[in-house]
Parts: sequence; structure tokens; C-alpha cells
Amino acid sequence: MNFQRGKSREEPEINLIPMIDVLLVILIFMMVTTTFSQMAELQINLPTADAEKSSEKPASINVAVDASGRYLVNGSPVANPSVEGIGQDLRRAAGGKAEPVIIINADAKATHQSVVNVMEAARQAGYSHITFATQAKTGK
Repeated sequence: MNFQRGKSREEPEINLIPMIDVLLVILIFMMVTTTFSQMAELQINLPTADAEKSSEKPASINVAVDASGRYLVNGSPVANPSVEGIGQDLRRAAGGKAEPVIIINADAKATHQSVVNVMEAARQAGYSHITFATQAKTGK
């Protein structure tokens, strides 16, 4: 039984304006109390050297590998195409120079194993600086 005919029930609602006011006050408080300082930059003074660049270029040994699996060390053919034979020719071509750069010029159709043989021979001879020569592709 509803004895209050003329009165309607009010629906509860949340008033957001006081909450927004409180958040704005907190934001202003944080902005005022925060110190805006730049982070200290790290100052580095690098050392300088007055030494001249070395005019000596490291010795280089050119090893050519053709499509049929033949090897040339500095233009002379390798008599023994095994890994040991290539290593002996590399030592001979180095002439006692320490750490020469081995430059491998391999034909595009040379087998992968032929190139790996040269790399293994250089490793066994104690030479760790190996590079490959490439050729730029010409326009079509």
C-alpha cells in the first residue's frame, strides 16, 4: 500500500562536479610542488691521440677459386688441392709475415666446399683474417 500518492521517488545520482574539483586541486598541488630541474648531462672528455696512422698495410694473400675447383694463390696454381696443400701455399705466400689478410675470390659457380677448404686451410695455417672479394652487379 502506497500512502504517498503525490510524492515521487527521486533516483539517486552521482554528482561529478565536486570530484572534478578535487582532482583539479590535486593536479595543481602536484604541479606546484614538483621541481622542474634538468637532468645533469654527462660530460665526457675523450682522450686525443697525436699519433699518425700506420702507413703499413697488412699483407694480403689473394686466393682464387674457379668453377671447376682449381685454386690460385697470388696467381700461382696450387699443386696439391687438399686443405693441407692449400695451407702450405698460404704459408709460402705469407713469407713469414704475421697475420696476413686472406682474400678469397670465388667464382659464382664454385662449390661451397671449395671455399670452405680455403677457409679451413687458413685456419690451420693460423690466419684468422679472411675476407671475400665481390663484384658489383652491372645494370640490366
